[in-house]
Amino acid sequence: MAVWEGLCVLGAAAVALAFRPWAMLARAPLRHPWLGALVLLPWLWRTESLLPGGLPLQLSLASLLVLMFGWPLAVWTALAAAAVAAWIGDPAWASGPAAWAAQALHLAAWNGVLPASVALIVGLATRRWLPRHLMVYILARGFGATLVAMSVTGALWVATQPAPPGSETQLLLVGRWLIAWGDAFTTGMLSAIFVAYRPEWLATYSDRRYLPPR
Repeated sequence: MAVWEGLCVLGAAAVALAFRPWAMLARAPLRHPWLGALVLLPWLWRTESLLPGGLPLQLSLASLLVLMFGWPLAVWTALAAAAVAAWIGDPAWASGPAAWAAQALHLAAWNGVLPASVALIVGLATRRWLPRHLMVYILARGFGATLVAMSVTGALWVATQPAPPGSETQLLLVGRWLIAWGDAFTTGMLSAIFVAYRPEWLATYSDRRYLPPR
């Protein structure tokens, strides 16, 4: 794990803590989805350790966490999920607690904090400069922001991480680009479903803002 990954995660966690992320769980409809995310994400993120050369080609869903719970709680959720995912990959701590902590911070940085933070920035830009419309929320904030966030994170990973043996930079970029589309389609689809059937699961959505007046 690079030192900057740990600094990035711990810095984001400290900033998020200032916004009292636990306050979001005072909204009763968000509690069960949040617990579901804590159960699902570690198993999803663990697939990185099962791929050849440790290629991070699994879905992140960090952008969806931001849409559902807001950025502060999304950061802490990612940190908890990464800790569990690292433990699942090495349940006996065979490599020692230091190696477990390094792996947890690595997963939290690349699967959670970085894509969630980019998604937040793009999402705030869409909120500021695009019309207040339902399709803007689904397509721009759900799909588009996720695609940008995962693409930027993927390109940064390729630029800064050691390439797996026998891999080519071009192929790694293509792989990260494809998984960015997969994450974007998943987040866009789920955000559309939640808007229709469970809008209370989306902390960043409100009918008053995104539905045009009759």
